[in-house]
Amino acid sequence: MLHTLLTFVPVAALLSITPGAATALVVRNAARGGRRHAFFTTSGNSIGVLAWGCFAALGIATLVATSAAVFDAVKLAGAAVLIVIGLRSLLGRHGADPRLAGASRAATVSGRAALREGLITSLANPKLAVFFVALFPQFIPRGAPVLPCALAMAAVIVAVDLVWYSTLALLIARARRAFVDGGWGGRVERLTGAVLIGLGVRLALERR
Repeated sequence: MLHTLLTFVPVAALLSITPGAATALVVRNAARGGRRHAFFTTSGNSIGVLAWGCFAALGIATLVATSAAVFDAVKLAGAAVLIVIGLRSLLGRHGADPRLAGASRAATVSGRAALREGLITSLANPKLAVFFVALFPQFIPRGAPVLPCALAMAAVIVAVDLVWYSTLALLIARARRAFVDGGWGGRVERLTGAVLIGLGVRLALERR
């Protein structure tokens, strides 16, 4: 099993570093609220990945990947989520830097919002279902229990995500003061908002 997990690490790394909705969300929330909000976003995304690992072991991911109706339903839900988050970024900075708001409660609400965005975006991503269904069986040793193996490989993805997105958030957070002081904060948010809308539209129009 250890050898299987080690051979799975490059696959997990490729999945993590490939730009997508999770990357755009981490950049957006790191620019808005620093590393703390980026961590909440990554945590929500990681919970979603672990959930898809369970879904793969239980056969739910197979249903999503093979049923056109279910796949399209999840796809449209995911597209709607991305477009809504993108529109919010374009129209205004909700849950901005809590230091600017001057209230600890605002930080809690914004952190919860970042966690929720990461989780919903991950759960509403049908590509994760296809990924797990297509690749997980190839890495599960013959005769090994499916659920522990699926969760172990999902945990590898989560570990790589945490390293990659934490590094990305650190870089964004270090440049954040210049972004905010120089008036670039709104531009970063609008740019990532446009990216999220584009990803949502592409997901909605994409065929399996």
